[in-house]
Amino acid sequence: MKTILIKPVITEKAEDLVENKGQYTFIVNKNANKIEIAKAVEKRYGVVVNSVNTLIMPSKIKNRSTRSRIITGRKPSYKKAIVTLIEGDTIDIYGDI
Repeated sequence: MKTILIKPVITEKAEDLVENKGQYTFIVNKNANKIEIAKAVEKRYGVVVNSVNTLIMPSKIKNRSTRSRIITGRKPSYKKAIVTLIEGDTIDIYGDI
């Protein structure tokens, strides 16, 4: 069985969504659909999911300077899910880390 939820996203924007709208952001498997993501969040955290929005973040080119040359590489693309819970439910993300 494939792992649906890879890790929660902890950034300033993600924390703002948690505080103001009750939305939690996760990095998920690229092949997972919204229904599978909702079931995985409900099973793992014991909450009720209202809606799931997904987006695929594109890959990025990154450069690193060394003494002899500039090394160019790529960061892979990934899928992000923003999960909205029903009113009153919360997830303790920091207890999961």
